[in-house]
Amino acid sequence: MPRGLILKGVGGFYTVECGSGTYECRTRGVFRKKGITPLPGDFVNFSITDESAREGWIEEIEPRQNFFIRPPVANVNQIAVVLAKTSPEPDFLLVDKLLVTAEKNGITPLIVINKIDLIDDKELSEVKDIYKSTGYQVVAISKVGKQGYDELHEKLKGYRTVFAGQSGVGKSTILNNIMDSWVMETGDMSRIQRGRHTTRHVQLLSLDNDGYVVDTPGFSSMSLEGIEYSELSSMYPEFNRAEGRCKFNSCSHIKEPGCAIKDSVHAGGISRIRYECYQRLYEELKLQYENRYR
Repeated sequence: MPRGLILKGVGGFYTVECGSGTYECRTRGVFRKKGITPLPGDFVNFSITDESAREGWIEEIEPRQNFFIRPPVANVNQIAVVLAKTSPEPDFLLVDKLLVTAEKNGITPLIVINKIDLIDDKELSEVKDIYKSTGYQVVAISKVGKQGYDELHEKLKGYRTVFAGQSGVGKSTILNNIMDSWVMETGDMSRIQRGRHTTRHVQLLSLDNDGYVVDTPGFSSMSLEGIEYSELSSMYPEFNRAEGRCKFNSCSHIKEPGCAIKDSVHAGGISRIRYECYQRLYEELKLQYENRYR
């Protein structure tokens, strides 16, 4: 039985990509009875009912590494978090929520600094320095001359990537440039109509470097559902790399004395912006925990 990847689903039919091309597949009623809806990004086993028409049935959906409701997609393994230094001013708290969500779900974060044609080298360095101690990869791009897009292309290689970030940072422009340059023509896949009142069906677009991108920006707003305040610090990789040990094993890195994280912030080893976002998210999650039964 062949194994494939769902690229999109429309009207009960799912485009499944495998090594020999794509098939249009329907699903067995057992999935509906179990309350399971196949999603773009699902890996499936399917049977072929008509080879000449490229048709089949989805027989099994493999366990998911992760899945999201908006956009509805499964098994994302990279989130490209887009921000800009100006136009609009960066929402660093949202960026941290996205990065924490990536850590929670075992997804590789990629930070994309867009609109670099609007800033100078000093301003660009200031943004890069915020995430220097995280170990995350950072790529700086601009639509002007497609500056940095070759590097972005390399960063997408082999990943299933969704783009995320605040409104206005240029996610749609980035995706349109990707679609114009690197998307493989697969079956009846066509350019995406992005009108406000157009019905949209999220799909994975196959790239020319063994990567995929979700064809719509996701996560313009983000909650931290399912994350406990006590585990938040473990989702800041630079905290785990900080030299020294906190005085208290259960240190929250908020008010305790002898905190190695606060010392690292004061010494410039950890970004103060990242630490302040951590403080805000910690208090937000702690309040949610305390109010859970009220």
